[in-house]
Amino acid sequence: MDKIAILIPCYNESQTIAKVISDFKRELPMATIYVYDNNSTDQTGEIAKSCGAIVRKELQQGKGNVVRKMFREINAECYILVDGDDTYPAEYAAQMVRQVFEDKTDMVVGDRLSSTYYSENKRPFHNWGNSIVKKSINWLFKSDIKDIMTGYRAFSYQFVKSFPILSKGFEIETEMSIHAIDKNMQVSNIIIDYRDRPMGSESKLNTVSDGCKVLKTIGQLFAVYKPFMFYGIIAAVLLILCTLFFIPVLVHYIRTGLVLNFPTLIVCGFTAIAALLSFFSGVILETINKKNKQDFEMRLVQIQEQYSVLMGGKHEQTGDTAD
Repeated sequence: MDKIAILIPCYNESQTIAKVISDFKRELPMATIYVYDNNSTDQTGEIAKSCGAIVRKELQQGKGNVVRKMFREINAECYILVDGDDTYPAEYAAQMVRQVFEDKTDMVVGDRLSSTYYSENKRPFHNWGNSIVKKSINWLFKSDIKDIMTGYRAFSYQFVKSFPILSKGFEIETEMSIHAIDKNMQVSNIIIDYRDRPMGSESKLNTVSDGCKVLKTIGQLFAVYKPFMFYGIIAAVLLILCTLFFIPVLVHYIRTGLVLNFPTLIVCGFTAIAALLSFFSGVILETINKKNKQDFEMRLVQIQEQYSVLMGGKHEQTGDTAD
């Protein structure tokens, strides 16, 4: 079991990967560095290996697929996840690690948005999209994470081994944030600087298409983690529409005793039924969600026991057990 594991998912980062590895070696010489090559067509894997990193491959394309494999395969007391494009300074890594070890933080977020990110990032609508995502998640889930989309984070063993990853691509950061919030895990923010990519290094993130995927992920996870609110909103909207269309029919019936718009009345009836179905679906799913949270807490106990066993084995191997 590693003390600290640096996790670097990579796709065509041959220009920067050597510097990223050397920077983290300098800042955290005791850490084990893992580079997962996600079907690169350049020399990313070979360069990383020559720099002393442990190189593995993930054939399913997408950052979410890479992180899933990383979290499944690697055991460590503390994990640092960072991109291989040299945009995140390694100087903050030690501070992030201290928060995991000393403050028992489950997820430390490298906050770009409170520093130089807005001036360094030049992509149209990208900063606007980041703000929309951050504000929507913090409003929907009642949280205060400063940077939802950052690729620079530190995690505890408990977080990594309890996180069920569903995302395949760049939506993974959003999923991490919402999971931590919903499961009441301890989250902290560290303000970091953000650097532009070096000349010739291109971002793999598409502002429009990946932004749409992120918003879709937020909606899906909102329905999963907050089902009563999600389906309650749908029920309320349907009920309001039903009422607005039904009132003229009702007023005309009171005045004349006749129903002139039977199709409207029928549609209103079905809409009201749909609203009731949505409401009670939310009630049922909210009950299931609470049971899932109880099961998750028991799962955390099991993970902590597993962690203690691994730590005990580590101490035996290093001769550090008490007499």
